[in-house]
Amino acid sequence: HVARNVSGLPKERVFGQAGILDTARFRTFIAWETGASAKDVNALVLGGHGDQMVPVVSATTVGGVPLTKLVSAERLDAMVERTRKGGGEVVELLGTSAWYAPAAAVAEMIDAVLLDQKRVLPCTAFLEGEYGIDDLYMGVPVKLGAGGIEEIVELDLSPQEKTWLEESAAAVRDVVSVLSP
Repeated sequence: HVARNVSGLPKERVFGQAGILDTARFRTFIAWETGASAKDVNALVLGGHGDQMVPVVSATTVGGVPLTKLVSAERLDAMVERTRKGGGEVVELLGTSAWYAPAAAVAEMIDAVLLDQKRVLPCTAFLEGEYGIDDLYMGVPVKLGAGGIEEIVELDLSPQEKTWLEESAAAVRDVVSVLSP
C-alpha cells in the first residue's frame, strides 16, 4: 500500500512476494504424503502469512488427479495446518527468519517479468473486487510478465477456503491500518 501510494505507479507494476515459499512448502508436504514428485504437484497458497494463509486444497492436483481423491480429509487437514505453521518452524530451527528462500522467490518473480514468462505465481496484488475483496493488497495467483501483473487469476474456492480468505483479508487490513493514516 505504501509503495503504491508513494511511487504513483499503476497497480499492475506494484506487487510483492507472497505465497511462493508457502506454496513450495505445501507442495513438498503433499509430495511426501503421496509419494509423488513435488514437480507433479499443482498447488497454490493464497492470503496472508502464517495462520491466515489459505492452502487451496480444492484446486490442488497430483499428476492431474485431484488431491482430495488421493488423501484422506484428516491428512489434508494436517498438511494445511503444517503449511500454515511452516514459516514458524523455519524461524524456530534457524533462530531467525529465512533469507535465501525469499530471495530465490523474488528472483523467480524477476525472471517472470524480465523474460516475459507469463508465469502464474502467488504474489501480493492490489484487489479491486477479485475474490470479493476491494482496495487491498493480498496474496493471490497472478500472471506475471513484462507488464508486471497481467492478470489476477481467480480460482473457484470451496466455501471453507472463501471463509479463510475473508478472514485473511481482515487480518491484512488490520496490519495495513497501522501503516495508513
